[in-house]
Amino acid sequence: MNRKIEMIVEPSPVNISHDTYRRECQYSRGIHIEEQEFKAILATMCHDSRLYFDFHNPRKEIKQGTYLNGHSGLARDIFDYYKRKDGTEITELMNGKDFYVKII
Repeated sequence: MNRKIEMIVEPSPVNISHDTYRRECQYSRGIHIEEQEFKAILATMCHDSRLYFDFHNPRKEIKQGTYLNGHSGLARDIFDYYKRKDGTEITELMNGKDFYVKII
């Protein structure tokens, strides 16, 4: 759990299914987070944030190899978690652009 967390810009788009919208979303950037840390982020979410996360990622397991759809609320939760945990500020996460999360 000592990996440096940073935004990754992909050379080609990553497609992730969005079952609620019944389509695939394309992302050109994302963030890779270890499974246990992402579970800790989920545990810190308020009820409304967790509902919105589940809306964007219905029935997706939180396990290694899973890709998740990001959204502004999730960006804020990730940003706050790492700032509180070790003082890391992932500022490029907070610019309103779409992103994905890969569980590693």
